[in-house]
Amino acid sequence: MSQQRFDLPDVDAFTAPYWQAAARGRLLIRRCRAEGCGTAHHYPREFCPRCWSEDVVWEEADGRATLYTWSVVHRNDLPPFSGRVPYVAAVVELREGPRMMTELVDCPQEALVVGKELRVAFREASGEDDEITVPVFRPE
Repeated sequence: MSQQRFDLPDVDAFTAPYWQAAARGRLLIRRCRAEGCGTAHHYPREFCPRCWSEDVVWEEADGRATLYTWSVVHRNDLPPFSGRVPYVAAVVELREGPRMMTELVDCPQEALVVGKELRVAFREASGEDDEITVPVFRPE
């Protein structure tokens, strides 16, 4: 019997385009097309969180971000996180405006500073049935 994975998302019909793009090395966000709005947002939703319009589309982000905040995780007993500690859980601000929860990789803890320029990278993870590619960020 395999252990439950807590680091893999449940992919459904709505989020499938996001995960398919990630597998090809592309980061998608959602953008509202309602007149006078145009808000970009992440996490993916079927409506705009600003004006509630359902006229939203997928858009490719350029992959650049700045570090907004972070926490160094030294203990996490859930698999597979226990094998990764310490790791950096972070919120980044994408160039397009939305903030996104993620993990920072390839960055020493002493180099972390608000506003640090970052670029998206992708990590493959295997679940019971599928492989999934997860966006993470590293220094620019």
